[in-house]
Amino acid sequence: MSGAPTRPGFIGWLPYIVAATFFMEYLDTTVIATALPQMARSFGVGPNSLSLGMTAYMLALAIFIPVSGWVADRCGSRTVFFSAIAVFTLASVLCGMSQNVAEFTAARLLQGMGGAMMVPVGRLIVVRSTEKSHLMQAISTITWPAIVAPVVGPPVGGFITTYANWRWIFLLNVPFGIAVMAAVVALVPNLRGSERRPLDVVGLLLSGATLTSVLYGAELASQPGENPWIAGAFVAAGLVLGFIAFRHAQRHPHPLIDVSTLKIPTFSVTVVTGSFTRIGIGAVPYLMPLLFQIGFGLSAFKSGLLLLASALGNLGMKALTTRILQRYGFRLVSIVDVAVAGVF
Repeated sequence: MSGAPTRPGFIGWLPYIVAATFFMEYLDTTVIATALPQMARSFGVGPNSLSLGMTAYMLALAIFIPVSGWVADRCGSRTVFFSAIAVFTLASVLCGMSQNVAEFTAARLLQGMGGAMMVPVGRLIVVRSTEKSHLMQAISTITWPAIVAPVVGPPVGGFITTYANWRWIFLLNVPFGIAVMAAVVALVPNLRGSERRPLDVVGLLLSGATLTSVLYGAELASQPGENPWIAGAFVAAGLVLGFIAFRHAQRHPHPLIDVSTLKIPTFSVTVVTGSFTRIGIGAVPYLMPLLFQIGFGLSAFKSGLLLLASALGNLGMKALTTRILQRYGFRLVSIVDVAVAGVF
């Protein structure tokens, strides 16, 4: 590992800088959910039409996150981190200025590209710049926005949408982005990886094609009037491409995604079952605001307050998680919690 030397006193600021970018990304994701019905009205479409913009954001994240470490090693972590924040901030402005679904989708795609490089590269900088004895504390600092943002996001988004304009939801990222970019220039070291690994271009193309095909098929299936057989064909093609990508990763000396970790039984079970669980849980913050506003006729602000109850429950459990796991074990807790979440 090489890069510009940094003063030891400044290393302590790195987790907070990365946490700020994590907060920007999570807040943006949770805030937008309560604004979807109003955004759809301003674009003259149904709320379900905006799901394409949400899909484009997640697709960009999924495609570019695996390559973020390689880019940081080649171009320097500070350079990539700063550029990612700038792209995310610019894309936020473009989202706020969008006049139709196509413009919004393109802006969200660009925002996803920035987000894919922003948080993973920031984590990489912290891991490489922090002593092992302080690493757990640093990681804990980075992840706190994942707890706080879902709590403040829905009511803030609902308040802005109800009493101002949904466009301000995205424009809020501008002062955050500028402040964080200034901190990056002043405090973040420009580290590079000591080992130059070749980029697995074939793996990148295969994984990207897999995700694009599956997500586009799911998007078509969600739209009324679309041919379900065409949607199913896209999903099936994505699964075939995914199998080819998996086989390629097994044989490549430097795969983009290292699938050898799936040989660890506990890890593979967590990835497979955890993915299905996250699909169900992750859909709730997107679907509930639509139910509250379109189905129940509530305002965006009241919808956000109802989502606040769920977020507070999540936050309240964080203090008990470690004790519960230590007493009852991971397997029992996982089974019971998934069952409880499914029932409720």
